[in-house]
Amino acid sequence: MLTGKSILITGGTGSFGKKFVETILLKYPEIKRLVVYSRDELKQFEMNQLFPIEKYRQLRYFIGDVRDKDRLVRAMEDIDIVVHAAALKQVPACEYNPFEAIKTNILGAQNVIESAIDSGVKRVVALSTDKAAAPINLYGATKLCSDKLFIAANNFRGDHDIKLSVVRYGNVMGSRGSVIPFFLAKRKDGILPITDDRMTRFNITLEQGVEMVLYAIEKMWGGELFVPKIPSYSIMDLAEALAPTAQKIVTGIRPGEKLHEEMITETDALNTIEFKDYYVILPSLPIWNITDFSDSFGGKLCPDGFKYNSGTNVNRLSVNEIRELVKAHVDADFSV
Repeated sequence: MLTGKSILITGGTGSFGKKFVETILLKYPEIKRLVVYSRDELKQFEMNQLFPIEKYRQLRYFIGDVRDKDRLVRAMEDIDIVVHAAALKQVPACEYNPFEAIKTNILGAQNVIESAIDSGVKRVVALSTDKAAAPINLYGATKLCSDKLFIAANNFRGDHDIKLSVVRYGNVMGSRGSVIPFFLAKRKDGILPITDDRMTRFNITLEQGVEMVLYAIEKMWGGELFVPKIPSYSIMDLAEALAPTAQKIVTGIRPGEKLHEEMITETDALNTIEFKDYYVILPSLPIWNITDFSDSFGGKLCPDGFKYNSGTNVNRLSVNEIRELVKAHVDADFSV
């Protein structure tokens, strides 16, 4: 699928971007070019220490911001596939700086779309978040807008041979600013702050996230919103797994925070097909024959009343399973 292809990833120096680059270079050395597009020169310098262009001749580091359409057009020259991972994603920062989040997450998304269409890109996969389902904070609202933009772009692509789809998943284990690194740092103090002891979250590893994006690139028809089937954990089980002897102090839920995260709402489910390992939320405006799509991959429509959230998810991680995942995917030296 990727032989001789050129790929650009926005936000390429983030947690997902680095794992995506590592995976591509390891598993698909026959690619023509892999462009890391991001705005932070220091992170690009640090990433070049891990993946030097002297060793990986396919690799390019391209400084630029998704807010800058002209720069995007330049970066997408002769690009076949775009993975859009750039975003402002810290909930408190987005609440305090709302229009900055809008400029990056919404206007930046439209810039990526228009640049990809104008540059002859064939496939675009945008990363979403569980916070985009029934959003209650600005970050989630901007990502919902972004999702809608990428899906709707399939309607105005005209004669351009391009497909655009979205992949949505929950908390990435060990990503910067997420709860696991935060708890691992706090356990040294012997105190873990818990916002609410009823809280649950979805969990996905970076490797699983990358594989889902690669699957979407290969199988996409254009307009789908892919949602992988992944486990959840309770915040108290996570705290017990990481720091069983630490004191747990309930601090109260923060503005813009949910008790349970959602990826498919009950209303979304009316337009969702279930497959073996994932769900697909269909585009609001039909782009292709839904029956043909479902039959091609062995899917079935979700039943009335279905919803997919971390609180009712039957796939729940145990304390021991959390510890095993942390040791395997976050900190090889982890122990309790």
